[in-house]
Amino acid sequence: MNSKKGYSLEHRKYLRRIRVRQRTILVLQILLLISVFALWEIAAAYGWINQFITSKPSRAWTAAVNLFNRGELWRHLGYTIGETVLGFTVGTMAGIVIAAALWWSDFISRILDPYIVILNSVPKVALGPIFIVWLGTGLKAVVAMAVATSIIVTIMVVHNGFKNIDPNKIKLMRTFGASRLQIFTKVVIPASVPTMISALKVSVGLSLVGTIVGEFLGSKAGLGYLIVYGGQIFNMSLVMAAVIMLSVVSALLYYLVVLLERKIVRYNR
Repeated sequence: MNSKKGYSLEHRKYLRRIRVRQRTILVLQILLLISVFALWEIAAAYGWINQFITSKPSRAWTAAVNLFNRGELWRHLGYTIGETVLGFTVGTMAGIVIAAALWWSDFISRILDPYIVILNSVPKVALGPIFIVWLGTGLKAVVAMAVATSIIVTIMVVHNGFKNIDPNKIKLMRTFGASRLQIFTKVVIPASVPTMISALKVSVGLSLVGTIVGEFLGSKAGLGYLIVYGGQIFNMSLVMAAVIMLSVVSALLYYLVVLLERKIVRYNR
């Protein structure tokens, strides 16, 4: 063994290759992003694209700075992030609980299965006007849209994960006299952690989509409101600034779920 950590020379070379590959991927990702914005700026400057329709990065940046100087930037970001996190939390927790209830009772699962499929196929945008009539414009309707877009997918993904648990493990637990609750807590839940994490990754994006749709239909703040307002006054720089910020928020929320996944995996180990 040639290293202080006890790794062989071949192992250290292998780890070095992995680190180099990861850094190369990160650098190329950053360069690709910079290239897209640079090409966008150049195309607008030389008239290859219509600046009135597409704006350009420098103008979008100016629009974002103006929002910051007026003290409105953090308010709109706060509304969108808060509504998304609230809708995501309620939708995923309720989805997991309902999925557990469906696993617990196969009779109820068979009754509700076609209705869950139908609800999943219904465009959630169509529910927006209903929520506005029921809950009014504002926070409640937006959060309801975020919950509606995430809960059904969470139920389906998690429930399928519960049903696909190795039946031999469940039979073994029953052989030793385990109750249904013990089987669920000792076998089903631990084995379904990867499935639930996958559901969270999907749900966080859908919750953000639901939030933006809700802000489109009835809100006075948030990134969705900025996009609609910018479009109404033909301020495409404001629209593009809001879309870019929305992309950043989406990426941050996704990577927060990834960070949660890493902590859970580390805890299980």
